[in-house]
Amino acid sequence: MKKFLTICLSIGVCLLLFAGCGTIDDIQRVSQDLNTYTINATVDTTQHTISGHESLTFKNTTGARLETICLHLYPNAFRGEATTTKAVSAMQFEKAYPNGFSEGNITINGVTYNDSTCGFEIGGIDKNILVVSLSQPLDEGAQCRLDIDFVSLLPNANHRYGYGEHTINCGNFYPILCEFEDGEWVMRGYNPNGDPFYSEMSNYDVTIQYPHGYTLVSTGNQTIACDETTKIDTCTAVARAVRDFAFVLSNQYSTVSTVVGNVTVNYYYYDEDEPQVNLNVAVDALNTFNSMVGIYPYTVLNVCKSNFLQGGMEYPNLVLISDEIDVDSQYKNTIIHEIAHQWFYGVVGNDEGTYPWLDEALVEYITARFYDKNDGYELTTSSVLGSALSAYLLYCDMYREVYGDMDTSMNRTIYDYKTEAEYIYMTYTKGVLMFDSLAELIGQNKIEKCIARYYADNAFTNATPKDLIQSFERASGKNLTSYITSWLDGSVVLEELSN
Repeated sequence: MKKFLTICLSIGVCLLLFAGCGTIDDIQRVSQDLNTYTINATVDTTQHTISGHESLTFKNTTGARLETICLHLYPNAFRGEATTTKAVSAMQFEKAYPNGFSEGNITINGVTYNDSTCGFEIGGIDKNILVVSLSQPLDEGAQCRLDIDFVSLLPNANHRYGYGEHTINCGNFYPILCEFEDGEWVMRGYNPNGDPFYSEMSNYDVTIQYPHGYTLVSTGNQTIACDETTKIDTCTAVARAVRDFAFVLSNQYSTVSTVVGNVTVNYYYYDEDEPQVNLNVAVDALNTFNSMVGIYPYTVLNVCKSNFLQGGMEYPNLVLISDEIDVDSQYKNTIIHEIAHQWFYGVVGNDEGTYPWLDEALVEYITARFYDKNDGYELTTSSVLGSALSAYLLYCDMYREVYGDMDTSMNRTIYDYKTEAEYIYMTYTKGVLMFDSLAELIGQNKIEKCIARYYADNAFTNATPKDLIQSFERASGKNLTSYITSWLDGSVVLEELSN
């Protein structure tokens, strides 16, 4: 998710491609052994609901004999009764709910396990987890099928999950598997700071029915059919080896498209006179990151203008760009940043709740590097990095003046940050400065080799900070553990480095 540059500006402030990584053949290879979600859903744009049936084919690769299977129920973060896992902070409340608070939730109407009715409960710390009790334990290596009937209620909210004046944003609308680590399911909840998501690569076969007159944009490759009698359109979307699935609906969209290699790039918009300009930005971003990081392995990339309270949001093959951004350079920068997430969060995943800097800081850095490789933009790499340093130092000065000592560590979870500002400055701003400092240490050309190596080493998996450090050390030939750790734990004092 993109928040950093807007704050920085508001206060004034590799050709090396590794074989066998990031190709369509890799998608076909990787997808063979993945869990598969088959979802049939109907969108009611009057009642603002998504009624769905989810069939999940799940192979137990946890290393344990399972008696339960747990899935996230992210829409319940939008409940009025949500406490610990609220989706919106008090500071962002009016922006998220311009018409006043609106309820969002998900109701589970039934679950079966291998065609037999089974017990389930809505658990977690805030009714945010579906806990399915298995009638027969599932051994390691065994496969099962869960069938789940659900109804998701969309709030009237300018958020990744909700509907606004122009778009209906349907991110994280269905039950999705929790990760299993250290002998237990990871059941952390939502948080208004950052992205709480953490999931494995999976396959998706999704069929969505919705009223004629709407445009549906989604993860995956689509086939659209219209029933002229019922005036109901049906979208069938097929996605292989993606981290999750999302879609956007609008009855106001226009579209411009182009083809780059084997990738169709679409820009969906409203209230614009020159949409081709923003499509060109998306193309520049795709070409730049293909060269700098590794080849984008999918055949579609959708960029959608939308009702969204924060700069942008990433999903596989699909990014949301907020229509609240009224500065042209910031809007373009957000497109670039969110497309960069297709590589980091998308192909190389991570636990975004525990290591928020791991994708956000790296994405912010390659976004900054984008301007060194593309002429004709208002921003430059040096101006972005200069704004970041100025913004960070000013924030630290103001914080210390009001509160005294401050924690400048980056190795915190999204749940450990006291405020959104603290999260942004330690994750995005200090993060991009860390990678810039690292580039100064090992060389500008070598930093791109490090990034490409990290991508190649960890494509289609979830990476950790240790994985990043190992890849960077292999590519640079230098011991970087202490250097990077000093940034993460707050030992580095940027005021001293800037003097």
